[in-house]
Formats: sequence, structure tokens, C-alpha cells
Amino acid sequence: MADVVKLHGEKALPQGLVVEREGAVATIRLDNPPAHSLSLALIGKLRATLDEARLDRTVNVIVIASSGKIFCAGHDLKEIRAHRGDADGGRLYLEDLFRACSDLMKAIPRLPKPVIAAVDGVATAAGCQLVAACDLAIASDRSRFCTPGVNLGGFCSTPMVALSRNVGRKHAMEMLLTGEMIDAQTARDFGLVNRVVPQDYLDQVVRKYAHTIAGKSPAAIARGKVAFHEQADMRLSEAYDYANRVMVEGFMTRDADEGVAAFIDKREPHWTGE
Repeated sequence: MADVVKLHGEKALPQGLVVEREGAVATIRLDNPPAHSLSLALIGKLRATLDEARLDRTVNVIVIASSGKIFCAGHDLKEIRAHRGDADGGRLYLEDLFRACSDLMKAIPRLPKPVIAAVDGVATAAGCQLVAACDLAIASDRSRFCTPGVNLGGFCSTPMVALSRNVGRKHAMEMLLTGEMIDAQTARDFGLVNRVVPQDYLDQVVRKYAHTIAGKSPAAIARGKVAFHEQADMRLSEAYDYANRVMVEGFMTRDADEGVAAFIDKREPHWTGE
């Protein structure tokens, strides 16, 4: 785990991950070709790497990316099939796999740092779920998205959770019931991704978003991200009462005082994270 703790430079990690650093932005690149499948081992490594990035005070923004024509094809079907020979037919393995994957997907919105999916290629099943779990998603124009469980005699039930919290119900059901690919523009229209850009400009646009956000007060971003997810499940009046308390506490911080002073003085703020 020493490789991950500081996240400096570029580190090749075991089990299919590469971590790259550029200032306060850490890019976690799936490196499990050709499909960058989320095996049980890779899920564990990705979760551990995210946890290390959470603790690293020099990291303000996290990007999840990959390389090749596939962003992430979801779970490793060969691994799943191999466990059918287990004494219980693979039930225990499947329980562990889906629990670990769900824990990973829940951890992303709970991170106090923004997570951006940089999608270049196909994102299917749990790969599509990973995109939906991130705070922002920017896709190249060649990207495509799919929840194909129904094509395999099952149903993308866990991807459905993140998907249905990002896109409208009718659109989510369209993807889940047909199992068909949608292109990047349709994904943007559905609300699954924020922007679609030419492939050659993907890294540039993701870098701009990441460094713009990384330049804000990390304390304010952390507080705001937590508040966003908390209020989303509240009734309207309860949400406003909660948000009012968050606003008051936010304006009592040193960073808020510095931000207001910098605005009045027409200068760049100097954040302390407090």
C-alpha cells in the first residue's frame, strides 16, 4: 500500500490500476485490458486507492479513467462463470462480489472530494454503474453505454441503483429493459454524462474541469458535496432547514472569510482548508 499513500508521480499498482498525479489532481486509471473488468480483486484495489486518496491532503480532485476502446465492461464474466463450479454453485462468491461492488459505489458519493469519470469507450453494466456513481462524467464522442444484464438472462439490478439516481425513470427503464447500447450524445441527453467532447480533446477538457475544481477551497467542496447528497433524500422544508445550517457553518470558516475578503479586495484567495 506504500505505492498508493502519497500518490506522487505515476505508480503502477498491482491488480490493474495506475495512479497518476498532476498537482492536486489524482487520476486512477483502470489498467486491466482489454475490458478493464471489475474483478473482485480490482474492486478491492480501487476501493483501497480511493480511501488512500481521501486521506491524502494534497489530493483535491480524483479522476477515474482507462485506456483503449473499452472504459469498463463491468464484472469479469469469466471469473463469475469459473465459480459456478464451487460447492455452492458460486453463491458465496457472488454475494462477496456484489457486496464489494456496492460498497465501492456507495463510497464514491461519500468521498469528501469530487470524483470525475473520464469515459473514452464502452461502459457497460457495472462499468456504466461506475460512471453513474461519479460526481461528474465527461465522455468522448466515441463512448457508448449499456446495462446488458437482460441479454444474459439476468438484470442489471445493482447498476440500476446508480443509474436511476442519475437519469429519468423512463430512460433508466429503457436501458435496463432493452439492454441496448446508447451513444454518448444520448447519454448526455439522458443525464448520465455532463459533456460529450471529441476524443482528441477529452484529456484536455477533463484536466480543465479537474484543475478548476481543485483550485477551490477543499473544505467548502467537501462540505458542499456531503450536503448535496444529504439533502437529496429529504423533504423540501427539511432540506432547506438543513442547507441553512450548512450555509451558516460554511460562512463561519476561515476559507469563507478569506474568499469574501479576496472578492472585495479583487485578488486571488489563498485557501487554508479550514
